[in-house]
Amino acid sequence: MIGLTLKHLRYFDALAREGHFGRAAARCSITQPALSQQIKELEMLLDAPLVERGARQIRLTTLGEVFAERARSILHSVDEIQDIVRSKRGPLTGAFRLGVIPTIAPYLLPQIIGTLSKSFPNMQVVPREAVTQSVVAKLLDNHLDAAIVALPTSEPELREFALFEEEFLLVRHESEAQQPVPKAGQLETMRLLLLEEGHCFRDQALSFCTAGELAPANLMEGSSLSTLVQMVGAGMGVTLIPEIAMHLEGRIAPVSTVRFPQPAPKRTVGMVWRKSNPLAEQMMEIASAIRIVGTNFRDDSRGAE
Repeated sequence: MIGLTLKHLRYFDALAREGHFGRAAARCSITQPALSQQIKELEMLLDAPLVERGARQIRLTTLGEVFAERARSILHSVDEIQDIVRSKRGPLTGAFRLGVIPTIAPYLLPQIIGTLSKSFPNMQVVPREAVTQSVVAKLLDNHLDAAIVALPTSEPELREFALFEEEFLLVRHESEAQQPVPKAGQLETMRLLLLEEGHCFRDQALSFCTAGELAPANLMEGSSLSTLVQMVGAGMGVTLIPEIAMHLEGRIAPVSTVRFPQPAPKRTVGMVWRKSNPLAEQMMEIASAIRIVGTNFRDDSRGAE
């Protein structure tokens, strides 16, 4: 079709995903009027409406839904071609879009970026922090090249590479430092502070504390591990944090961290990427470099206890 461009497809794809001109424009880093003009131009080229415009949101027409699916497939193929070109250049170059979940990013991301910058000087790490569901969705949509998450993801389209294992630690007020370590069943009766819904670490902690059945009594939520630890320091309850967070979070409040008796709760941290990605060899090299960073960081944290 004469006049139809990849820019039209990308802008329409953003609008279809966001369902809102303002959010779609922000996603594309353009103004809302510019995005609106591009969508109108696309509809003129097709001689048919693609969206129903409402006061607060838009809805796709029947044609719009079909067009969105085909546009997404085309864009995915174009991105794969770009990956093929990158794979033939030898050492990985250009932007490497890496998703990292919030219970890992603050603690490992600086070291990861530093290591990858030295190992792959022609590669620019572009990090994106988001919860697991979000980074996996962006990875499957080819908006990310890889992601660091807790395994398994249970996504058949993704290749998983284990980086390291780490235990969960109990954080309680420093005045309780000499008290016996409670068993998992005892945590269910305490005021337990956990991350908000959407964080996989919340689900893992709940699974340990309640055997995956009922939520603990007096459950309270926070938006980050730092917030939870400060709430513990204020005497509001207890919480769990991953090992790699101890060196940073254990210093921000009057708290005590302690390990659970074996078998202790733990998680496997790994890197995932699409199986269809032609950069498989380079991905393995990157994952191996990150594995060393994560293992060393975890071991240093244990040594500092």
